Amino acid sequence: MSGSLPAGFATTAPPLPRPVFTRQRWSDLVFLHWRVDPDAVAALFPPGTRPDVFDGATYVGLVPFAMSDVALGAPWSIPYFGRFLETNVRLYSVDDDGRHGVLFRSLETSRLAVVPVTRVGLGTPYTWARMRSARTGDRLTYESHRRLPRRGLHSLVSVDVGAAVAPTPLQTWLTARRGAHTRTMGRTWWVPNEHPPFDLFSADVVTLDDDLVTAAGVTTVGEPLPALYSPGVWARFGRPTALGRDPVQP
Repeated sequence: MSGSLPAGFATTAPPLPRPVFTRQRWSDLVFLHWRVDPDAVAALFPPGTRPDVFDGATYVGLVPFAMSDVALGAPWSIPYFGRFLETNVRLYSVDDDGRHGVLFRSLETSRLAVVPVTRVGLGTPYTWARMRSARTGDRLTYESHRRLPRRGLHSLVSVDVGAAVAPTPLQTWLTARRGAHTRTMGRTWWVPNEHPPFDLFSADVVTLDDDLVTAAGVTTVGEPLPALYSPGVWARFGRPTALGRDPVQP
């Protein structure tokens, strides 16, 4: 699917409203995507948001990566977090203000301390998992086994990283997301995000054995899109704002 970016879709991040809530480094990301019928997932979206569509379809992403250098409201990183792994299942959302974000259906993490804080504080569906990654030459592998909740869910992704690619409009639409929608305390929230465009590389899938997308309540349509790899970016998140309220000004 070629298509073109929707009118007004920002390919670079707007200035992030202060205060900065967290800063972190995302590394060795693998992007796997499938087409999804928007009507089939509409009920999963919180009030004030809906499935974002590209040429009439929406998508679900499975994205394993490594997180490091996490800082919370301060310029220095928190030593406890170090480098740890995550795998997220995400849908693509838009709200009435035209903000194009992601809606996380699950986020596996190997750091247990992340789970209760983010689930309660932000409504973000983090889960605790036993995770590992390995890289030999151009081959990158991620494996995850869910500990809680729903113990036993498994994901294994292995790809061979190839050459740099110029992203298509669809690939830009999938990766140039500037925030996340979430639901907590009886309200829907926008969590703004800022990061530079991803440097993207082709990735040939060697192994894909995944329970997480189906467990997230998402039925895919057809074959997966060509996989992508990125060495990573620095990312920052601003303070969440409830939909319908003005964002915090600098």
